[in-house]
Amino acid sequence: MIIVKNLHKSFGKHAVIQGISMNIPSSEICCLLGPSGSGKTTLLRLMIGAIAADKGSVQFDDVTMPNLALLHDIGFMPQNDALYDDLSAEDNLRFFGGLQQMKKAQLKTRITDVLALVELTAHRKKHVRDFSGGMKKRLSLAASILHSPKVLFLDEPTVGIDPVLKRSIWNQFQELKRAGTTIIVSTHVMDEVTECDKAALLYNGRLIAYDTVQTLLASTKSGKVEELFIMANEQEGAAL
Repeated sequence: MIIVKNLHKSFGKHAVIQGISMNIPSSEICCLLGPSGSGKTTLLRLMIGAIAADKGSVQFDDVTMPNLALLHDIGFMPQNDALYDDLSAEDNLRFFGGLQQMKKAQLKTRITDVLALVELTAHRKKHVRDFSGGMKKRLSLAASILHSPKVLFLDEPTVGIDPVLKRSIWNQFQELKRAGTTIIVSTHVMDEVTECDKAALLYNGRLIAYDTVQTLLASTKSGKVEELFIMANEQEGAAL
C-alpha cells in the first residue's frame, strides 16, 4: 500500500500541492485525474521521491520515501519520452536495463518479453528517431516495466495518441495489474477514469475527492466525473 499523508509542496510562493492524503491499495490502478496545472505531475514526483515535500510524507508500506533501496521496485514513465534517438529500441532497453543492474541473461529475456507486450518486436532494431509518436510511447512503457517493478507510475501516458493505440495501451495496463503491479496513472482525459479502480480528483493542488470510481460516478447526477470538477469550481468561486 502507498500511504500519502498531508503532503504539501510549493515552488516559490506558489502552492502546488496542498494537504493531500490518501491510501492506494496494492495491485490496483489509481488515477490522478485533473485539468492541466492541478498538480498531478508534482504529486507523482513527490511519490517517487524525485523531489522533497515541504510537509507530509509518502510511504510504501512501512518504508518512507525517498529510499534508494526501493528504486528497483519502482517504474516511471514520464510524460516526455526519455529515449535516445540515435539508439535502436533494443539498445535503449539494454541501456535502461544496465541502469537497473539487471543480469545479462535476465535482461535479454525481458527485452524480448516487453517488446512483445508493447507490440514492437518487429521494430527492435529500428532507431528511435524513425519511430512515430505512438511507438515512442510504447517503447517508453517497455522501458518503465523492463525490471518488473512492483509499482508503476505513468505521467499522461496516452496524451497525443490515436484511440486504437490508446485502447491497446490500457489493455496492457490491465494486464500488468492482473500480474500484481500497482499502477498510478495521471491524466486529464476524463473518460479514462473508468479504466481505473480508484480515482484521486485534483483541482488547484487540492484533493477534491478520492474513492472507488464506481462510488465517485454514483455520487453524480449525470454519471460523469466532470460534474465533480464543476462543483469544485463553483464552490471555490463562491468562497472568493
